[in-house]
Amino acid sequence: MRFFQPPTELVAEVFATIPDSLRRSGEPSSWIDANHPGAKLGCFLEGPAFDRAGNLYVVDIPYGRIFRITPDAQVSVAAQYDGWPNGLAIHRDGRLFICDYRHGVMVCDPQTGRVQPWLTHARSEGFKGVNDLVFAASGDLYFTDQGQTGVHDPSGRVWRAQPDGRLECLIGNGPSPNGIALTPDESALYVAMTRTNCMWHLPLRDGTPSKGGVFAYLPGMHGPDGLAVDAAGNLAVGHARVGIVWIISPAGEMLYAIRAADGGGRLTNMAYGGPQNRHLYITDSYRGTILRCELPVPGHLLYSHR
Repeated sequence: MRFFQPPTELVAEVFATIPDSLRRSGEPSSWIDANHPGAKLGCFLEGPAFDRAGNLYVVDIPYGRIFRITPDAQVSVAAQYDGWPNGLAIHRDGRLFICDYRHGVMVCDPQTGRVQPWLTHARSEGFKGVNDLVFAASGDLYFTDQGQTGVHDPSGRVWRAQPDGRLECLIGNGPSPNGIALTPDESALYVAMTRTNCMWHLPLRDGTPSKGGVFAYLPGMHGPDGLAVDAAGNLAVGHARVGIVWIISPAGEMLYAIRAADGGGRLTNMAYGGPQNRHLYITDSYRGTILRCELPVPGHLLYSHR
């Protein structure tokens, strides 16, 4: 019998840093007051996604900004609006789709910076607080609706929005659904359930889940955040407060443990990009930096790049 081996330790180095001129430390933010009271955060990064030109977009939740980071690590503000953007995914046509906790799913034109509502409610009922999203090859958009759910209130939801406007609630019993990703063949969804410290595996039949189960648990108390998948089907999981990104095989084996070079940071979410799509770019939210780590398997090409 073959037993799982301990994960290989990898180090992620700093790729880009939000410059001081764009940090808003000490400025009022109701999101910081509610989620990180007393913290003097100049930004809080999440939702990384690459466009076809190699630019990396990340959101700044408390100040309603979207940063554009060029391949040579130059940072600028691509958009700013009155919201709390969290997840971000890029459509094949180049538009930025944003999971905004306050407003629902928004869409941004990266050329003009204009942000508009795209989906703000489900049959007149507001969302709990959308978090992250992923496109299927069909253009279907899967997104999580986390709100303040947890083990005390397992009512978080996962939705599917189809290009023709149809909206379907796939699950309504999630204890804090957070990051979301599709397997490379799109036969299943992975959903990070933060407050139960595990990832769910939801096989899809005609786009809806069947016989869902727990894929893997993380060690310790604090749960998973963002997810990403590589071409071999390995799942990258941001273990935010622990400061590790785990790479887990489809069989549930911990292959790699990626840490910041100094061992610190809050590593929340990640996206594959860079040369040959072999680098994992990781948001270190508290410190306002993007880390980068080269991996042996390239990332799975997302809808925006097909």
